[in-house]
Amino acid sequence: MKQRWLPVLGTQGFRQLAYTEWGGEASGKRTLICVHGLTRTGRDFDVLAEALSDQFRVICPDVAGRGQSDWLVDAALYDFPVYLSDMAALIARLDVEEVDWLGTSMGGLIGLFMAVQANTPIRRLILNDVGPKLEGSALARIASYVGYRPLFPDIASAEMHFRQVHAPFGSLTDKQWRHLAETSLRPVPGGFEFHYDPKIAQRFKDAPAGDVDLWPVWHMVGCPVLAIRGEASDLLDAQTLGQMKSSKPEGRCQIHEIPGCGHAPGLMDVAQIGLIRDWLLSA
Repeated sequence: MKQRWLPVLGTQGFRQLAYTEWGGEASGKRTLICVHGLTRTGRDFDVLAEALSDQFRVICPDVAGRGQSDWLVDAALYDFPVYLSDMAALIARLDVEEVDWLGTSMGGLIGLFMAVQANTPIRRLILNDVGPKLEGSALARIASYVGYRPLFPDIASAEMHFRQVHAPFGSLTDKQWRHLAETSLRPVPGGFEFHYDPKIAQRFKDAPAGDVDLWPVWHMVGCPVLAIRGEASDLLDAQTLGQMKSSKPEGRCQIHEIPGCGHAPGLMDVAQIGLIRDWLLSA
């Protein structure tokens, strides 16, 4: 794993976009970009990226305001136009003509919007527990904790918090829970706090209440899609998952439900990683 930074230009001038790179730049490898959820970081994909790095060049960015990436001065800019612009700059840095994309929740939406752009470089798209209909009740639940800024005295107390809040990730090992805690925090005087800008909550909380309908965007997606759902997910319901498959030509959308998970599967389990590897290599 290599930690890298990319200078990207925005309204506040240049800022740093951080990403980790796995698998090197060996010729013949496909490039897989993995993008995290709303309050998470690219380090969520360490287990998956390491497992796939023998066959893929895996790139895991920290979206603006998260992880090692710079925070934005204007909270209103935490929105998809900035995220898409940053990801386009990242793909240009990678110097490849096409990429595969795996996105969890918000990261899946960024991939969805990227996939419908003219001349998109996205070859295959994996949506982890997100789709063209977002349940309003789940959005309200997420809005209730985004921006919450506790101070943890140590890593152990933070780990206990993550085990409770992110239980829907599924059955993680003790080592994986500790790793998730360590990579989700930054040291501050008196302890540790979340590794994201609490201002990302403003734009999210200002969004209209209720379900979000992205079916017109979904119908524009032309690349093959693997849609993954945690069987207890409250953001992506089972009916929407089925409609995603039935709305596409035969074989263009494969769906899979993961037992024992809610929103969103952690993608650290051997079987989950195998599902992703097999689908990416199937064509």
